[in-house]
Amino acid sequence: MSWERIMVPLAGVAEDAALLALALNVAEPFGAELAAVHAPADIADLMPWMGEGFMGGVQVSAVESLKEAASEGGQAARQAVGACGYARTSCVSLQSPVWAGLAMESRLSDVVVFGREAAVGRGPLAEAFQQIVADEQRPVIVARPGLDVHGLAAVAWDGGKEATRAARKALPLLEKASGVLILGAAGASSRKYDPTRLRDYFAARGVTADIEEIAGSGDAGPLLLEAARAAGAATLVAGAFGHTRLREYIFGGTTRTLLNSEGPTLFLSH
Repeated sequence: MSWERIMVPLAGVAEDAALLALALNVAEPFGAELAAVHAPADIADLMPWMGEGFMGGVQVSAVESLKEAASEGGQAARQAVGACGYARTSCVSLQSPVWAGLAMESRLSDVVVFGREAAVGRGPLAEAFQQIVADEQRPVIVARPGLDVHGLAAVAWDGGKEATRAARKALPLLEKASGVLILGAAGASSRKYDPTRLRDYFAARGVTADIEEIAGSGDAGPLLLEAARAAGAATLVAGAFGHTRLREYIFGGTTRTLLNSEGPTLFLSH
């Protein structure tokens, strides 16, 4: 298995260069296309605030400002992509409706790379992260400094739908990893599961994995993070938003704990 198209949403800001460098660490080992998608603020989102059939001077000025910002952001994104020095790159600047274009680009990509700020709900790409993970249900990588496709990959697994989908979707990454460690925290899960089942699934696909059962109860997030750090994992593979999005938002949940951590790079799938 392989990944052929790695998508990275860009905001057209200075921080794009650092995110592109991390995304390149994913694309290059696969020889995959690094597909940069500039997602500017959508003019259509401004229309409901303008009043039906009315375009006064303030409204016209606001529209023109958004158009100018989108143009400048698109140019900055293209420059950042050109400067990364990778042969297989592409860059598209989305037009209104931006969310529809972003969704389509993600559907035609194997994995989508975001930075930490978007993943914790900050910055211009925060809504894009929520849309692609929860609504489009596309696998994402939350890139952290030190991202290394060839490092140890830890897989958080409790037998659930989201965790199992993440483990399956991450197979190309696991094939590149120097080692794979399946992490289970039975005391923090309401499910009955046998981690050897996942190990056998990986083995049938040429991936050798070890198993570590973590002692403890309560929130699985801190237990998984501590085990991943102790093992020296470069990446933690996990299911995302196993509960409803509203419950995750209000109460936190394992996904929120992982996103807010300073732990390894995350591979998430909902």
